[in-house]
Amino acid sequence: MSKTDVYIVGAAETPLGEVYDHSAYSMVALAAHEALDEAGLSIRDVDGLFINYMGEEGTVQLGEYLGVYEPRYVDSTDVGGGTFLTFAHHAMLAIQEGRCEVALIGYASRQRSLRLRSAQWKQSVLNNMEQFETPYGIPVPIGHFAMATARHMYQFGTTREQLAEIPLAARKWAQLNPKAWHRDPLTLDDVMNSRMIADPMRRHDCCLITDGGGVVIVTGADRARDARKKPVRVLGAGESQRTWHISQIPDIVETPAVESGRDAFGMAGVAPADVDVLQAYDAFTITPLLAIEDLGFCEKGEVGAFVQGGRTAPGGDFPLNTSGGGLSYCHPGALGMLVLIEAVRQARGEAGARQAPDVEIAVAHGIGGLMSSAATLILACD
Repeated sequence: MSKTDVYIVGAAETPLGEVYDHSAYSMVALAAHEALDEAGLSIRDVDGLFINYMGEEGTVQLGEYLGVYEPRYVDSTDVGGGTFLTFAHHAMLAIQEGRCEVALIGYASRQRSLRLRSAQWKQSVLNNMEQFETPYGIPVPIGHFAMATARHMYQFGTTREQLAEIPLAARKWAQLNPKAWHRDPLTLDDVMNSRMIADPMRRHDCCLITDGGGVVIVTGADRARDARKKPVRVLGAGESQRTWHISQIPDIVETPAVESGRDAFGMAGVAPADVDVLQAYDAFTITPLLAIEDLGFCEKGEVGAFVQGGRTAPGGDFPLNTSGGGLSYCHPGALGMLVLIEAVRQARGEAGARQAPDVEIAVAHGIGGLMSSAATLILACD
């Protein structure tokens, strides 16, 4: 281990699904206890807090609840659902600069049990979008991703059957995950004939609405040596953002993953062809497809053919979203935390029945807003 290397040494989910017996605070506390135990650390060792996307519950409030007083470094960046991958990048930089030694990245949401999602979106977007977009009736955020899907189909000839590969594979992975929200069988007919939500996206093209969250612990080489589970090294990290308004996007089928992936792969010194498993934020069917293209796993416009034939499902040669993802496993408003946790488990080789074979390099990729931001992490066990 090099002194400059940074590791994820603990990763744990909060209670998932529909949570009535915990607050968001206590959900994070449970996950923090488990993640710190994996790391061989205690809450007293935490001197960096990375918390956001929990409404009013930021670093000060959650730090007080957890008993992390006077941390040396805090970060409440909010770039949407991929924020926690951005936090991992920021934690890496803070640790390398000596600003903290043990970083706790935390998140929890009870959006399902409290029925908060629609109200949160309405409050956050009306002031920004009302003038140019809301009068035209575009539903937020689904309408924006539906437009990207329609454009991809028109521009590149991507078919509904090719798009359906994503939810079908997600469900097959979820059937191997005892924590997944939906584990019942899903057929091509089910996907193709499900209720239309925002043309061309149907019900099974859209993510779940669940409670959930998690905690990830990041530290340097010295502390990582004492971890109770395999430390997972952050080989590379990148982040980027572009626009918020759909009317300002220069190309609706290209995302900031182009920049975040370029930086992450450049830092890691590896190429997409070296990657063994990909966890890519799947709020909607189109989002992992765009990530596959923009991260460089195939050329722009070729992803439909790339995923055909069950290639991303169990037994395929391109394992994608092996937890079941936001489409079948869990989507607590901000999926990036769970994308990262699954990538850590795959890198450790501890994903059980859903473990991808011979994983040496795992990629976790998150997005935020309306295809507005992206963060990419490349992980490996030494």
